[in-house]
This record gives sequence, C-alpha cells and structure tokens, in this order.
Amino acid sequence: MSTEIRNLENLELNRPRFNWLQPLTLLAPAGVWLLLLLVLPTLIIFQLSLVPDIRPGDIVNPRGFDNYIRIVDPLYLKVIVRSLWLAASTTIMCLILGFPVAYWIAQIAPQRWRNLLVLGFVLPLWTSSLLRSYAWITILRRTGLLNSLLTSLGLPTLQLLNSVPAVLIGMSYSLLPYMVLILYASLEKLDRRLLEAAADLGANPIQTFCKVTVPQILPGIMAGSLLVFITGLGDFIDPELLGGSSSMTAARLVYNQFLGVTQNWGFGSALSMTLILAVSIAIALLIRFGETKPKQ
Repeated sequence: MSTEIRNLENLELNRPRFNWLQPLTLLAPAGVWLLLLLVLPTLIIFQLSLVPDIRPGDIVNPRGFDNYIRIVDPLYLKVIVRSLWLAASTTIMCLILGFPVAYWIAQIAPQRWRNLLVLGFVLPLWTSSLLRSYAWITILRRTGLLNSLLTSLGLPTLQLLNSVPAVLIGMSYSLLPYMVLILYASLEKLDRRLLEAAADLGANPIQTFCKVTVPQILPGIMAGSLLVFITGLGDFIDPELLGGSSSMTAARLVYNQFLGVTQNWGFGSALSMTLILAVSIAIALLIRFGETKPKQ
C-alpha cells in the first residue's frame, strides 16, 4: 500500500503544471482589440450618458442620471416600443419566409446545387445596404415598378413608400439571408432517421415537424431569430429611407440627439446604453437557452 501511495505521489509531482502564459498569449490580440474597440467606447458612452443637459441660461437636466429617467417619457418610450415591434415583426417575417427556403435547400434540393443556392442568398450581402434601400425606393414609390405593374393590370396603386410596411419590407429583405444561412446550417445536420422512425410509428407530418424537426433545430431557430432581432433593433438605413417621419426608431432618435438640432449628447448616450443593454440581454438569453444538452 505504501508503494502505491509513493507511486501516486511521484506521478503527482511529475505531472506537468498548467502554463497560463500560452492561453494568455493566444487571447491577447483579440482581448486588446475588444478592449480598444468595444469596452472603452462603451465606457465613454456611459460616461457621456451621465452628463447633464446644460444649455445657455438654462439647465434642462440638472443631474446626469435624469437622462435615463427621461427615456420613460411617453414620447420616447413610444419610439422604443416601435423599434422593438419593428425588430420583432421583421424576425417573424424572416422566420416564416426563410424556414421553407432553408429546409428545401438543406433537405430536398440536389446535393450538387446546394452550395450554389446558398451562394445565391449570400450575394445580396455583397452589395451595400444603402444601395439595397434605394432599390426598394425605386420599386415602392408612387411611380415605381410595383405601381406601374398594378396600373398595367388595371388595379389601384399603393402608397407604400414612407410607411411602416415599407420599413418591414426593406428590413426583412436585408436580414432574410442571415436567417436562411443559420437555419440551413441547422437543417443540414437534421437526423433523417428520426423522421423515418416517427413516420413508422404513425406520426403525421405535422406531429413529426413539431415533435422531431423543431426540437433538433431549435438552437438554430433561436440563434437566427436573435441575430435578426438584434440587427433589426439597431437598423438605421431602412427606417430612414423607407419609413419617413412616420417611423421614428431608437436608432434614428440616437442620431438626432448627436447630429440633429438638439445636440444632446447626454440623452443620446443614455439611449445608446439602453440599446446596448437590450442587446446584451438578448445575447445572454441566447447563451443561456440557445444550447441544448444531450439527455443523460
């Protein structure tokens, strides 16, 4: 027994100790990059959010923290709620439109064509988002392509430009490729043996989809939905060009506070920190519930 204990002690002494220098060396470039371009700018924005709104001869907000209290004003709260609604609606539209396409590419389309079809959805991302928005202006304006087609068919024209539906169309078009790519990555790994087993046990297509397909790709659905929601929440170009004054969003409100007439950087920074907090909560939910653990 003493010999065995002595051997174990020798093994413990001879075991190589963990070297912290190697992982720190590997993480240092990314850590410095994140520190300079993420952490420090966020701290600067937070510091600016505590600056009181002082104007010549008047102090609108005597305390910096009043910038955050001002956000719950019904006027600004309505803008934030509209931004959340637009982002959520865009997410739902992208999920409804993107899931059938991703499923067809991953499970039905011939294997030799899949990479080309995926490339077809990536191609729009190679162009500027500003250019894509101007393309939708050409389509949706009163004398645009859509109304010209309706007129030729004897149908009444539609006034879609400078409206909320136009913003939803533009945002859904811009963010749909992200949803399709993420869903395709999940659906490509779908275990078809489980689908065949469900069919052999008498499950109809709806039951198979709800109880077999969705649980397998649920992390992909959550990841794609959160990515589209986060990106849509901070979208500035589509609401600005397609929505007009009727679709003020949080991103446009932040822009107005920094570069508009008010020049209230403190309140604009407080709005920015609120958006950062909302995005952080969404990412935390993805990390917490986006991974499925195998059952023991």
